[in-house]
Amino acid sequence: MAKTKLLCTTNQFQQLLNLIQNDGYKLLGPTIRNEVIICDEIQSAQDLPIGWVDEQDPGRYRLKRRSDQAYFGYNLGPHSWKKHLFPPREHLFSTRKQDNGMIVFKETTPPIKKMAFIGVRACEMQAILIQDKVFNHQIAVYQQYQQRRENLFLVAVHCTQAVNTCFCASMGTGPEVKEGYDLALTEVINDKDHYFIVDIGSPKGKALCDQLALPPADQTKCQSAHHLVEKNKKEMVRQVDNEHVHKMLLQSWNCKRWDHVAERCLNCTNCTMVCPTCFCSDITDRVSLDKSHVDRWQNWDSCFNLSHSYVHGGSIRQSAKSRYRQWLTHKFGTWKDQFGTSGCVGCGRCITWCPVGIDVTEELQELKTESDVNNSRSS
Repeated sequence: MAKTKLLCTTNQFQQLLNLIQNDGYKLLGPTIRNEVIICDEIQSAQDLPIGWVDEQDPGRYRLKRRSDQAYFGYNLGPHSWKKHLFPPREHLFSTRKQDNGMIVFKETTPPIKKMAFIGVRACEMQAILIQDKVFNHQIAVYQQYQQRRENLFLVAVHCTQAVNTCFCASMGTGPEVKEGYDLALTEVINDKDHYFIVDIGSPKGKALCDQLALPPADQTKCQSAHHLVEKNKKEMVRQVDNEHVHKMLLQSWNCKRWDHVAERCLNCTNCTMVCPTCFCSDITDRVSLDKSHVDRWQNWDSCFNLSHSYVHGGSIRQSAKSRYRQWLTHKFGTWKDQFGTSGCVGCGRCITWCPVGIDVTEELQELKTESDVNNSRSS
């Protein structure tokens, strides 16, 4: 698609949401519940967290009022869009025993629902593309995921600010949304103006903009939007050496730093539950009391659970150290061997929602320092 940039007012933004709804899409966007921003169904722009900003640090999340009425003036809550494409709990199939003794198998086919994600950040857009590689792989397609993905409309948002736990710039995943979207917005708000610069990413997105007759944005407004995104990129305080982290982790297997982090890690699974790319799941069969029918359910799981690595005879990873090492090494290292990209998009949720404030960027840096010392000694 041509990189045409259009100008959209706040009133036109509401009209855009109306058009998406009229096309049969269920609107899902950020909204406030129980003092956090979550991804849930919305009906209009007024349901967005207008005028709110989030403060995040290791083990800390707070909302506070902004001095303006920005629609997307926050960063991320604990919910990722993953829960709408890969639900935490999903019925897969059932078997029923009939009176004649025959067993009837019935696969669950979820109803086709058109969903529109409103306010997808750059890191989360990359997370969706990463999960596409996991669930839409030609060898084994997750059909329910594929069906939801094919009926999805994506309105992304370029980030113009970051919280202290963000590190998407160093992961190459943000703060600018680069691909995968139907429409992408940059919100610009100052003393005089409040508007959106719109990037078109698909024919569906273009068709909606044509209906609204959005005018081209002038160069000054485009430059203002671009400056905000670039400024955000330069001001991020955390970073990861994404180019060399894979090799470093493969050399750090016996580092003492793993013992240090294991003393703090609670194995609570928070980091994997809030992660937008983690895809571990487990299967549960529920059998009726009379044994006449069985329902199979798929549930989110975590590699921090002892049962996750269970094979005949017991679990492979018995210690907290081994489970944390498995997670971090896979996320930043061997994920690349599987799927060609890192499993981390730099959203920082695992840092914010860790009860003891474990910072993956700090752990990776400490592992690198120790690995460098060990390598210099051996050479």
